[in-house]
Amino acid sequence: MENSYNWKAKRDKIALLAFEDGTVLRGYSIGAEIDREGEVVFNTGMTGYQEILSDPSYAGQFVTMTYPEIGNTGINDEDMESRKFFANGFIIHDLNEVSNWRSKESLTEALIRQKVPGIAGVDTRAITSKLRASGTMKAYMCCSGKLSPEKAIEKAKAWEGLDNKDYASKVSCDKPYQWDKDGELTKSWGICSELPQIELKVVAYDFGIKWNILRSMRLSGMDVTVVPAKTTAEEVLAKKPDGVFLSNGPADPAAVSYAIEASRKLLGKVPIMGICLGHQILGIACGGERFRLKFGHHGCNHPVKRLETGSVEITSQNHNYAIKEDSFPSTVEVTHINLNDQTVEGIRHKKEPMFAVQYHPEASPGPHDPLYLFKQFKELMKK
Repeated sequence: MENSYNWKAKRDKIALLAFEDGTVLRGYSIGAEIDREGEVVFNTGMTGYQEILSDPSYAGQFVTMTYPEIGNTGINDEDMESRKFFANGFIIHDLNEVSNWRSKESLTEALIRQKVPGIAGVDTRAITSKLRASGTMKAYMCCSGKLSPEKAIEKAKAWEGLDNKDYASKVSCDKPYQWDKDGELTKSWGICSELPQIELKVVAYDFGIKWNILRSMRLSGMDVTVVPAKTTAEEVLAKKPDGVFLSNGPADPAAVSYAIEASRKLLGKVPIMGICLGHQILGIACGGERFRLKFGHHGCNHPVKRLETGSVEITSQNHNYAIKEDSFPSTVEVTHINLNDQTVEGIRHKKEPMFAVQYHPEASPGPHDPLYLFKQFKELMKK
């Protein structure tokens, strides 16, 4: 890898980021030398960029890391959260040289191999301030050196964006599969040598599921069968599961009408747990109304209050949409609230065995405060 202070090499790899409002930032390419559109968001995590890039929930988005120094931990096989990088592009301030014994390749090598563009040398604090003031914006990243700033701005404006777009079916698996039959994927992650006995059978909808969610369920004694996003409720029930899980995923929950319909049919038939997009799908299925947050929640340091106990959890989050608290019917109660903006972070059905959270209890990357939720799901199924 080139020395991080090789200014000439950086100048020769000119890249630009053009926003829909006409703002243009110039930097240098650190990934695939291609051009691509995306929705710019910022992530406040200090590390975990590999897990972030491989989180399918970031499909369609350019991820801006607010921490200025990125790249020193490199990329390895064990920390992937899915089969590939799903983010449309990556934005950082300064690229560091790799210095980690677990690394198999550099960030640049991985971005190039996976055909994801990246730009460094830009003011990520300015981008973050811009998004906080004006809201999430569409942009066009040009790393080929073949596009003028004016043309890039036009392309950013012309892009359709993520509202009312179904990305879940784009990132989902093609066919059902059993997670980690021999247990090696869970054990090889380095957190245990022996797995607990399987007690319960779960069917998990893949709207963009993260592997650490699957690991967490296996570590809780669950045998998990993963099914594609468009699997019907009838097909799920035919598998006779002890519970059904609705995963995280990208873009707009209102666009996955097939999943909302399946959730309505499953409600009351089997215990259900949802995370992130799964939370939003269940919220809409129960009568809630979704809305777009100004700049979303992206990071691993978001405080959430658990109303039942009054305790505060530090959580990992990644979503641009939420459910309006006053839109829920009387059969649904709010269980968790975001302390930054008071948005809904958790719900529970009062009559049926169902609960969901907006944040990520598997937290990869992030804190482990909410891991109890998998135990809660297990207890719900046992009842």
